[in-house]
Amino acid sequence: MSTTAELLKGAAELFPDEVVTSAHVRHLDLPFGAGRFALITLDNGFDHTKPTTFGPQSLANLDAAIDQVEAEATAGDIVGVGITGKPFIFAVGADLKGVELLKEHKDALAIGKGGHEVFKRLAGIAVPTFAYYNGAAMGGGVEVGLHCEYRTVSKALPAFSLPEVFLGLVPGWGGCTILPNLIGADKAVSVIIENSLNQNKQLKGRQVFELGIADALFEGADFLEQSLIWTAQVLKGDVKVERPVIDRGEAWDQAVARGRFIADSKVHGAAPAAYRALDIIAAAKNGDLQQGYDAEDVALADLIMGGELRSGIYAFNLVQKRGKRPAGAPDKSLARPVTKVGVVGAGLMASQLALLFLRRLEVPVVLTDIDQERVDKGVGYVHAEIEKLLGKGRINQDKANRLKALVTGVLDKAEGFSDADFIIEAVFEEIGVKQQVFAEVEAVAPAHAILATNTSSLSVTEMASKLKNPERVVGFHFFNPVAILPLLEIVRGEQTDDASLATAFGVAKKLKKTAVLVKDAPAFVVNRILTRFMGEIQNVIDEGTSVEVAEKAVEPLGLPMSPLVLLELVGPAIGLHVSETLNRAFPERFTVSPNLAAVVKAGKRGFYVYSAENGFKPELDPEVAALLKQGDNVLSEEQVRERVLDAVAQEIGLMLDEGVVAEAQDIDLCLITGAGWPFHLGGITPYLDREGVSERVNGKKFLAPGVASVPA
Repeated sequence: MSTTAELLKGAAELFPDEVVTSAHVRHLDLPFGAGRFALITLDNGFDHTKPTTFGPQSLANLDAAIDQVEAEATAGDIVGVGITGKPFIFAVGADLKGVELLKEHKDALAIGKGGHEVFKRLAGIAVPTFAYYNGAAMGGGVEVGLHCEYRTVSKALPAFSLPEVFLGLVPGWGGCTILPNLIGADKAVSVIIENSLNQNKQLKGRQVFELGIADALFEGADFLEQSLIWTAQVLKGDVKVERPVIDRGEAWDQAVARGRFIADSKVHGAAPAAYRALDIIAAAKNGDLQQGYDAEDVALADLIMGGELRSGIYAFNLVQKRGKRPAGAPDKSLARPVTKVGVVGAGLMASQLALLFLRRLEVPVVLTDIDQERVDKGVGYVHAEIEKLLGKGRINQDKANRLKALVTGVLDKAEGFSDADFIIEAVFEEIGVKQQVFAEVEAVAPAHAILATNTSSLSVTEMASKLKNPERVVGFHFFNPVAILPLLEIVRGEQTDDASLATAFGVAKKLKKTAVLVKDAPAFVVNRILTRFMGEIQNVIDEGTSVEVAEKAVEPLGLPMSPLVLLELVGPAIGLHVSETLNRAFPERFTVSPNLAAVVKAGKRGFYVYSAENGFKPELDPEVAALLKQGDNVLSEEQVRERVLDAVAQEIGLMLDEGVVAEAQDIDLCLITGAGWPFHLGGITPYLDREGVSERVNGKKFLAPGVASVPA
């Protein structure tokens, strides 16, 4: 038995639940009398909803298929070998469920070596090899094709990426080594580092071709047929594939430097994967592939045995699995149909909500407000956004006309809401205003209609307390921008019944939002944690630490933006309002910053100004600096970071004790999908556990061993 087979057999024993991919070999005669050809198809036997992956047994199956075609090539029975996938899917890489189970460095090393040993054989076959990227290709799926001599790609391919760095790994089956040698270091850095750290951005078929990863681009409908015709032309010498000469001089070093700059700006050194990938790309400049593969094996094993990858997989599973099956949601059979939606308010938030409901539910949506001008403006906003979608080719004229006809605006709530099934308010964040709105809506809405509030911090129970039917009121808290952030905090008031809650979850699913069930507690989840986080930053500034040091202190968290830039996005007035709400609820932990109040009173949009001379980098606004009244307690970055993280760990501990959400996992899911908290940290609780903060503050970790960490 060869060492590769032994390696894979050992790995397969560690991973009994693998969804196994087979590698079917079939033979066909190429057009133009080009000869007999062997085609390997990767297929796990399921439809496209369960994409094909590579676990140890799957690699062993590919290894056996290569044994067969290698023998045929040596005997002169075939002129070439191709590899493709099942309908819509080429292959999406290593099976991460197996990676989670690994406890030993040597087993992790075997995964890297096993993949390399199998894929490498494709380059060693005695006849030319071809990869036909017919559908989604990621990670190891991309890499198996890179080991072939030629590649074609379908115009219909929706997603192509090397997402490993996003998860806390490196492309470890040839990606870091072959890609820069194929398309140049700069383009490789874009695919491996920049796209990964840009929320795992995917390439489409045409981009794969334009980057030079594929040699030919064909329509999706007859992709394989066209690829085989092209293959025949290549083998007969009628088509010559020209590839650019790779610049192995200064351009290579500049590309790696650009990659380091991107990594620094995104993760601030807090996650090792991007830097390990860049080290391998830098070393690949000499074109020594084997040296690159060996470096990939070691990096892969080291990262598999590190906390960041486990956190990355944990975060991925939260979004893909828990996010789709919300903890504590009632039986979906209780949900009522929603055939018309009412929106109270026609301001920017209300208009964004109207657009979202319209696009996802495709049912009539009616807006109301206090005067005709506001109503017209709200409907106008929705129409303009539909026109933009039409202009970008995202919808056709017919659909644009249909959507526009579905949205209307009226002043009279009775006229607008008498037949609505789901009515959401997005009016001023003031309890009295919201109670009055709900009283008016309840008087005219059908008895079964759900009354939803988009409040960010007020009590849903109190809002419903004066109604005849408080059981149908539910919190439905979106995050801004509504179209982009996936989170929807669904708040159960004390009276909310299961049917109303089930309907809310049903609507959330149709809106394609990640819904998390939240108890009716002040500011719910994201705003409560962020307000405590921001409050502590504000406290250290008020006490005497400079704005610059306070901001820099939390850079290692790798957040999408600094706290004061986030405050600018949210709006200082809203930040102040939420801190006042929480100060009333928990005065011992939540402060109201006099400096923030002064900034709001002065009508400032934030702490910073931006100028072209400074490259639009944030600079402290001199007018804000003049407003700041600070004490003389100056802290170091380290001390600030400790204070902020301690405060957050304490708050999360209290929220879990209060039962605000079912588990720590829901806190992480909320922060990842509602506040852009980094995937590589796994949200917040794995990071607090890893850094020892949880135990220091609460005497215990948030997560059990093996959850977002290496199993004991």
